Amino acid sequence: MTMCTDDCYPSRLSHTLAPFKRLDPIVYGSQSTGPLTSTELAQYERDGFLVIKDFLDEQQVQDFQQDLQHYQQHPQQLPNELVIKEAQQANIRSIFDIHKHNPRFDELTREPRLLAMVEQLLGSEVYIHQSRINVKPAFYGKGFDWHSDFETWHTEDGMPRMRALSCSIALTPNTQVNGSLMLIPGSHHYFVPCVGPTPTNNYRSSLQKQQVGVPSEQALNNLANQGGISMPTGPSGSLILFECNTLHASNANLSPWPRSNLFFVYNSVHNRLTTPFCGQAPRPEHLANRQHSGALVSSDIAAYA
Repeated sequence: MTMCTDDCYPSRLSHTLAPFKRLDPIVYGSQSTGPLTSTELAQYERDGFLVIKDFLDEQQVQDFQQDLQHYQQHPQQLPNELVIKEAQQANIRSIFDIHKHNPRFDELTREPRLLAMVEQLLGSEVYIHQSRINVKPAFYGKGFDWHSDFETWHTEDGMPRMRALSCSIALTPNTQVNGSLMLIPGSHHYFVPCVGPTPTNNYRSSLQKQQVGVPSEQALNNLANQGGISMPTGPSGSLILFECNTLHASNANLSPWPRSNLFFVYNSVHNRLTTPFCGQAPRPEHLANRQHSGALVSSDIAAYA
């Protein structure tokens, strides 16, 4: 890891700065430190993501689907700030901090297989930086603009280095027509600085539509021409592990089939949040966990199966 005395990954600038190679490792562990094979580690290193089909079985998926349906029907049972609705619509877009309000989701963050893979990739014990469910109802689900999660977490949350990852677990089938995740393979090798200052309380609008911290079309064009665009699809229960700096997005869901994915963001205990690099106040706790950053301890899958 390259040492820096200042901001290693400047963004939200008043001028254009060309993308530059990342300063941090991608895989921090090795084959001997976890369940992922050398081939899987190499794929994650190369592409910035890894797909594991059938991570959860059918009954487990149904249990999580029932919980999600309950929250969709009774959103008032969650604190208002956790439930993000589409702009000018009543449809739920995201539910945040879900693991702190539902034991089943909490147990899943510490599921032994998942935690072992995450700790292997990040080379340390980890904690949950953020959890959420992204919901795209049939016909009305809106898309998510191209972005690097790390750019936001670094700039607005104060995450120092690239030592975090996201786990996306499909609670419905993810197909090419219902707005599945799109990733640019290899884009995680470069940090793409963005232009424009961060408005005060930017999260209040960015969670509905991100307009600040979005890469330029030129940068996206160059990286997509190098790596292409991958759209991993799979049945309910599929898992995608993707590196914090991998550029990704998703289309709107115009199909008659809903798409809902659960996201857990794991951060290394050696990479806890500092002061945000954008000069603004830290985002709320449900978006960027600061108070509960102790190492997760593996749970028993049978506790919620």
